[in-house]
Amino acid sequence: MPYVDYGYGSHVGLRRELNEDSFVVTDRLYAVADGMGGHEAGEVASSLAVQALAEGWESHAGKVGEQDLQRFLDDADARIREATNSKAGTTLTGAAVVEAADHHTGEDHRGQWQWLVFNIGDSRTYLLNDGALIRLTRDHSQVQELADSGMITAAEMHSHPQRNVITRALGAGDMLGADFTTATVDTGQRLLVCSDGLTGELTDEQIAQILNAGRNAQETVDWLIHQALRHGGRDNVTVILVDVT
Repeated sequence: MPYVDYGYGSHVGLRRELNEDSFVVTDRLYAVADGMGGHEAGEVASSLAVQALAEGWESHAGKVGEQDLQRFLDDADARIREATNSKAGTTLTGAAVVEAADHHTGEDHRGQWQWLVFNIGDSRTYLLNDGALIRLTRDHSQVQELADSGMITAAEMHSHPQRNVITRALGAGDMLGADFTTATVDTGQRLLVCSDGLTGELTDEQIAQILNAGRNAQETVDWLIHQALRHGGRDNVTVILVDVT
């Protein structure tokens, strides 16, 4: 088992009355949900999402794969639709630490571990590896589609009038399933899971600079949230940081 240190925090921001973000942190599962759908409904949606994820994880004793996680997310989607009459939704992103497996070659990977990363919506999961910040998730949003097509630049995504319009969510719209990816767990890495309250205020370059500043996990989380507030704090901001020590 990799040994990790972690920090986490959440702030309502400077312009919202209610914090509609939710998160879950265990020794091997880390996730952030960003709810939407009007006063309190978004909070219900995000809370149900992380609850379903955590209960599924616990019921499998942490021995899960991609298909298991998708079933947990399908359960979350159903719970949200029932509780809110399909009037609320939430993003959900994060990572689970799982034993590496190669189902195609049959090679023995015992003793090796992977980040199993999942994402629905525009909350993000990053990996800082040897000082370089790598985004492990792709936003399900209109501005991401515009950027992918070359119609706007990455810098313009921060100020675009449609920056808050997402194209995939739990509990709302057509549930198309999550995106999954894997990365090898290695000593010295930092895994960052956050809502768009952070990435909407800070660029990837600014985030990387803070992550590389040498502070411990909790101090770094506090500093990231502080900087998001300094840059406007237009949304709820939630941050989880995991250090592989």
